[in-house]
Amino acid sequence: MTLTLALTMLLSVLIGLSLGLLGGGGSILTVPILTYVAGMNPKEAIAASLFVVGATSAVSAVTHARKKRVKWRTGLLFGAAGMAGAFGGGLLGGHIPGTILMIAFALMMVATSLAMIRGRKNHTVTHEGELPVLKVIFEGLVVGLVTGLVGAGGGFLVVPALALLGGLSMPVAVGTSLVVIAMKSFAGLGGYLTTVSLDWALVGAVTIAAIFGSFLGARLSGRIPEAALRKGFGYFVLLMGVFVLVQELPSPANLILGVAASVIAAAAVLCWFVVPVCPLRTRIAPSAETDRAEMR
Repeated sequence: MTLTLALTMLLSVLIGLSLGLLGGGGSILTVPILTYVAGMNPKEAIAASLFVVGATSAVSAVTHARKKRVKWRTGLLFGAAGMAGAFGGGLLGGHIPGTILMIAFALMMVATSLAMIRGRKNHTVTHEGELPVLKVIFEGLVVGLVTGLVGAGGGFLVVPALALLGGLSMPVAVGTSLVVIAMKSFAGLGGYLTTVSLDWALVGAVTIAAIFGSFLGARLSGRIPEAALRKGFGYFVLLMGVFVLVQELPSPANLILGVAASVIAAAAVLCWFVVPVCPLRTRIAPSAETDRAEMR
C-alpha cells in the first residue's frame, strides 16, 4: 500500500467519523480528499463523493428506520424530486469545466460553514399530514440539482426543509434525510457516469473506510458536546473552502480572494473569542438533537 493510498484511507475514516459524530459534513470532506490526496480530477472526485456519501447514508438510514425515525411518505416524495434534480445536475456537471465545479464546491463549503457556525432558529413544526406536496417537490428539485452538480450541500439543506415543509420533528427529519440523501446521491452519480468513469476499487475502499468511521463516530457521539463540534467543524470547513478557492482560482485572483477570505475567517474567530455579544456565539437551538440536525 503506497503512502498516498494509506493517507486516503485514513482521511476517509474521518469522512465517516464526521457523519457519525455530527450527522453531516461527509461530502464536504470527500471531494477535497479525493481531489488533492487521491489525485482524482474534479469531476471524478464529485462523482465518487456521491457514491461514498450515498452508500454511507443508506447504511445509517437502516439504523434510524429501526428506531422509527423515518417518515417514508415524506422521504420518498422529497427523495424522488431530489433524484430528478440530482440526475439533471449530474448530467450538467459532466459538461462543465472541472475548475468551475471546484469553485462552486468551495463556495458551497463557505455557505455550509456559516450555517454550521451560526446555527438555525428552532421552528414549531406542523402535523405531518399537512405536507405541502408542491413545495416539497420544488424544494427537492432545487436541493437535488445542487447536490448532483457539485456533490455537496445535500444534508444541511434537507433537514431544515423536511422540518419546515414536511412538519417533522428534528430527530425524524434527520432519519428521513438519510433516505433522501441516499436516493439523490445515487441519482446524481448516474448523471455523472454518462460522462465520467471511476476507479471502483479505490471508490469501494474509500466507502468501506467511511462506513467504518461512521460507526466509530456513532459510538463517540454524546461523549463530546455537539455544539462545540458543530462550530469547530464549521471553522474547519471555512478554512478548507478558502484553501480550495486559492487552489482553483488563477493568479492574481486567488491571492486577492485568499487574503480577503482569510481576513474574514480571522475576524470570525476574533469575534467568537473576544466580542461578548458576537452573533456567532448565540445559541439559537440548544437541544442536542437540534444541533445534530443543523449539521446535516
